[in-house]
Parts: sequence; structure tokens; C-alpha cells
Amino acid sequence: MDFMITLAEGFIGMFEEGGDTFMGLVTGIIPMLVVLITAVNALIKFIGEERVNSFAQKCTKYFILRYTVFPFLAVFFLTNPMCYTFGRFLPERQKPAFYDSAVSFVHPITGLFPHANPAELFVWMGIATGITELGLSLGPLALRFLIVGIIVMLIRGLVTEYITDRMLKNRAKSSETSVA
Repeated sequence: MDFMITLAEGFIGMFEEGGDTFMGLVTGIIPMLVVLITAVNALIKFIGEERVNSFAQKCTKYFILRYTVFPFLAVFFLTNPMCYTFGRFLPERQKPAFYDSAVSFVHPITGLFPHANPAELFVWMGIATGITELGLSLGPLALRFLIVGIIVMLIRGLVTEYITDRMLKNRAKSSETSVA
């Protein structure tokens, strides 16, 4: 009988915890995201969607800029998780690679620009504590972390774009053969 009571309490406890998590989202990140989305959309309207699209097209014309500068700007200005909305300026086939490059950069930027991903600041602070206890400066580490992050986001963007292109070509071939 005690087993049944423990099981029932655990079952209800799971939903209570889920409710607490949901309320945390409703009172925390969701309002911030709604306001941030509204502000970004208003800024785009103010600047002019044509100008923003033109800038994005220039910035993403070359793969090196598409997977370094563009994700950097997205993460720096919009922070995590809003930075992924910059993908709206890319063609569908490049969106997965942009997302992959941006998501790989939300942590390396934290050392120099903690506003970009405050949720991951505890990781950087843990590393920083160890470095400062050794009497070393954090500047060189933060800079190296940023540079390696840019290199990794470039590699991940290129690899994901290649994989996406292959998958799209395979899908097109398979749909052509199924039609014939």
C-alpha cells in the first residue's frame, strides 16, 4: 500500500514540477521574448525591411561571412535564443547551417560579451574562477575562446550546408524517380 501512495505522490509531483517550470517560463523568458521579438520587428520596420534584407543579403552572399559575421551579429545583438530569428533573412536551404553555426557560438561569446548568453555565464564563471586562482589573466583566454568559437561556427556552418545540400539533392532525385 505504501508503494501505491509513493507512486501516486510521485506521479502528481511530476505534474506539479512541470507546472512550476511552466510558470517560470510564463513569468520569465516568454514575456522577455515577446518584447524582444516586438522590438526587433519594430526596428526592422523603422529601418525598412528592404534595407535590412539588403544588408543581410550582402552579409550572407559569401559563405565565410554567412557563417562568421552574420551569426556573430545575430548572437551579439539579439542574444540567445532570439539570435536564431536572423535565419529569416536566408533562403530555406541555408537556414539549418545558420542555426548550427549560431547555436555553436552562444557559449564562446560569453567570455567577452556576457550579455549574449547570460544563462551560460555560470560555465564561464567556473572557468574564470580557476584561471584567476592561478593568478592568470582572463583576457587572453576569453579572446582565444571567441576566436575558436568563430572557427568552429564556420566549420559547422560549412559542414551543415554541405549535408543539407546533399539531402536536398537526394530528396529531389528520389521524387523524380518516384514520379517516373
